[in-house]
Amino acid sequence: MKYTMNPQDIEFERIIHEHKSTIYTVCYMFSKDADEVNDLFQEVLINLWKGYASFKGESKLETWIWRVSFNTCSSEKRKRRLHEDIPLAMDINLFCDMDDDTQQIQMLYRRIHRLKPFDRAIVLLWLEGLPYEEIAAIIGISVKNVSVRLYRIKEELKKISDQ
Repeated sequence: MKYTMNPQDIEFERIIHEHKSTIYTVCYMFSKDADEVNDLFQEVLINLWKGYASFKGESKLETWIWRVSFNTCSSEKRKRRLHEDIPLAMDINLFCDMDDDTQQIQMLYRRIHRLKPFDRAIVLLWLEGLPYEEIAAIIGISVKNVSVRLYRIKEELKKISDQ
């Protein structure tokens, strides 16, 4: 028996393909572990599929995708915190790039990952170039609160040592 995709399936697949990097960006906000990021990505896809039929277009599609992704990852991280595993780490990174720009970016992301998930999400959305209005819609806070929190987050990042 051959399965043929209906128009809704085709449209959903197109949307996911178009916004895959957005979903991965949110997943990377919550984890640096590739396996966990892929698990989070799958959970986001499930929730996007479940909610797709009820999406009414009251916000931009991309804002809705950010919001579902953020809420899913946030919820999954809370659940997983209860069953924290000890990660298996290698002492060597075979893909390590050690130029100055890469080291600066790695330092910034190490510091960002030391922030609380909510603050991490705000700063990473800002680094993605999203306007304050869209960050506010995704996170569920006021535009003024985004501005204030970003200022405080930037100050906190300056104080975090990179050890």
